[in-house]
Amino acid sequence: MFRTKRSVLVRRLWRSRAPGGEEEEEEAAAGEPGPAAAVVVAEARAHVCGGGRGCCPGKAGRGGRASAGAEAELKALTHAVLKRLKERQLEGLLHAVESRGGARTPCLLLPAKADSRLGQHWYPLPVLLCKVFRWPDLRHCSEVKRLCCCESYGKAHPELVCCNPHHLSRLCELESPPPPYSRYPMDFLKPTDSQVLQEPGDRSHWCVVAYWEEKTRVGRLYSVQEPSLDIFYDLPQGNGFCLGQLNSDNKSQLVQKVRSKIGYGIQLTKEVDGVWVYNRSSYPIFIKSATLDNPDSRTLLVHKVFPGFSIKAFDYEKAYSLQRPNDHEFMQQPWTGFTVQISFVKGWGQCYTRQFISSCPCWLEVIFNNR
Repeated sequence: MFRTKRSVLVRRLWRSRAPGGEEEEEEAAAGEPGPAAAVVVAEARAHVCGGGRGCCPGKAGRGGRASAGAEAELKALTHAVLKRLKERQLEGLLHAVESRGGARTPCLLLPAKADSRLGQHWYPLPVLLCKVFRWPDLRHCSEVKRLCCCESYGKAHPELVCCNPHHLSRLCELESPPPPYSRYPMDFLKPTDSQVLQEPGDRSHWCVVAYWEEKTRVGRLYSVQEPSLDIFYDLPQGNGFCLGQLNSDNKSQLVQKVRSKIGYGIQLTKEVDGVWVYNRSSYPIFIKSATLDNPDSRTLLVHKVFPGFSIKAFDYEKAYSLQRPNDHEFMQQPWTGFTVQISFVKGWGQCYTRQFISSCPCWLEVIFNNR
C-alpha cells in the first residue's frame, strides 16, 4: 500500500513534535514543594481529562493509561488540524519545525476563528501548534508574543492568522523577587571609537552593538539601522551580525566552548513599545537593563531568558525618565541607562561564580542612540 505525500508529511510532523507533555507537566509540578505544586498538578489533570466526576479512576496507579489517553487525544486533534492544510503549507510547517526556526519560512495563514478543543479547553490554532511543536506546557495565548517578521504582527482582529509556531516567542516572566546583583564598573565598557555615536546629524542608526570576550572587545562596533537584527554564531540563511566570522585571539577553552553554543543567537527588534530580545539559541541568555528594574533600585538585576522566550529589554520612556538632562557627561558619552548587557550561556552576579559581566566568556553590549 502506497502512502501519499500528504500522509508522509503529516507523519513526519507528528514525529517532530516537542518532547514532553501532560505527564511531564504533572511530574514537574509534583516535585515542587508547597500547596502551589498541588494546584499545578490538579490543573494539569483537569487539562488532560476534564476533571469531571468519575474521571481518571485510580490514576495514581495507572498513570501510563491516562498519559496514553491524553497522547492519543492530542494526536487525533493534531492530525485533524494538519489534514486541513494544503500540501505546500505542510511542507512549510515541516521546514520550520525541523530547522527549529533557523530557516526563513512563510506564514501559515489559517482562519482566525478555527479553535480546537483538547479536553475541556479550547485553544486557538496558533497556541495549539505551539503547544504541539514547541512548548507542551503552554496554556494560553497571553503567554506568547508574535515576532515582527510575521504577517499577523500588529493585526488586532484578522480574518486569517499565522499559525507558524516559529513566528511566535514565549513571554519571559521577570523573577519576583529576584536576588540582588551587584553593579560593575562601566569605565571599561566605553567604546574606544564612541565618536561613532556622536557624529553631528547622524541619526540613521538606533543602536550600536559591541561583542566582548571577557574584558576584550572583539571586532568593530556594529551599527544598526534596520528595525530587526539577528546576532548569531551560526544560522542557516542568517543575515546580520555573525559572531562566527570575527577573528578572536582568545585561546580560552571556555570562550571557544561558549562561542560554539551561541548557535542561532538572538534577535534584537525595535518595536513601538521598546526593544525586544528573542532568544533563538538552545541555551539561556542573561540580560541586565536599567529599564527592567525599579527606578529607585540601587542595583541592576540580571534576568535569565530561556530558549524560545522574549523579553522587553529596553523601554525608551523609562530610560528618558531616568536620564539627567543637566548632566554634561550624559550628552558627551553613552550613559549606562541607554545600554543593555547580554551574556550567552553563562550568568553573572551574586548567584554565580562570576561577579561581573567582564568575567563572562561571550557577551554583548547594546548602546542605544539617545537622540
